[in-house]
Amino acid sequence: MVLAPSGEQVEIALGEQRAVLVGVGGGLRSYAIAGSDLIDGYGIAEMSTSGRGQVLIPWPNRVQAGSYEFAGRSHQLALDEPSAGNAIHGLVRWADWRVAEREANRVVVVHTLHPRPGYPFALELSIEYTLSQGGLQVRTTATNVGTDPCPFGSGAHPYLTFGTGSVDSVLLQVPARTVLHSDEQGIPTGSGAVDGTEYDFSQPRAIGATKLDTAFTDLERDQDGLARVELRHPDHDGGLTLWVDERYSYLMLYTGDDRPDVNRRSLAVEPMTCPPNAFRSGDDLIVLAPGGSFQGVWGISPL
Repeated sequence: MVLAPSGEQVEIALGEQRAVLVGVGGGLRSYAIAGSDLIDGYGIAEMSTSGRGQVLIPWPNRVQAGSYEFAGRSHQLALDEPSAGNAIHGLVRWADWRVAEREANRVVVVHTLHPRPGYPFALELSIEYTLSQGGLQVRTTATNVGTDPCPFGSGAHPYLTFGTGSVDSVLLQVPARTVLHSDEQGIPTGSGAVDGTEYDFSQPRAIGATKLDTAFTDLERDQDGLARVELRHPDHDGGLTLWVDERYSYLMLYTGDDRPDVNRRSLAVEPMTCPPNAFRSGDDLIVLAPGGSFQGVWGISPL
């Protein structure tokens, strides 16, 4: 028997919607409506590259030099972004997740994150993927099942697509008032208002030549407490929106210019509960007490 590189394949469906979740990392391999891909996924014979569809727990983005202090103790994470000397995107992207619940349009995958060097804490993790008439909803739950408080952040890494060769013509609207400025290693050095900058997408406009590897915050929300990134393409009817609930205060947008496999053909819109380097800075870092839980929801919908 030959195993798929991404492990068990779990398809859910509703009407013309289809999504495939995978056992390796518990991530989203594909999501399509009427045969048209909404995310830039990967094939059953491939492994995820450039973070496509992956779950970013217990931190999204980067930890500078992989080192941080928490509760008076120093910790060192593996440097899995060696070119920049950082730890990146958490500890569960390549772990085995198992199916705990399954229905035609819904699946729940779970994983136990055991203590290890660099992160000596224990988490029970659950991700519920549900298809409804409104699109795809992703509910993440994390519970501290250890004896000590633990630092925590959550994120996800979908790339949105219209199936075109480039995102340059995509009209993008980002409901953010503030952009984070970062150094060459992707570590925040400050922040500023988006007004009047190349990162001002408060009104829909073409991405053009703008290179995005950029975190946004101070998100404007609708009456339901949701912040929505909207994408439209002049050659396509309708559009896409990625929405986040109030637990996700940051959005990372990435045009993938430095990665040949995704280079500007899709746009990563990454929900994040905290900014890059939160394990070191403490900015919006969640601390889960023993027995404490986090729950956050995001989704993708057609417009």
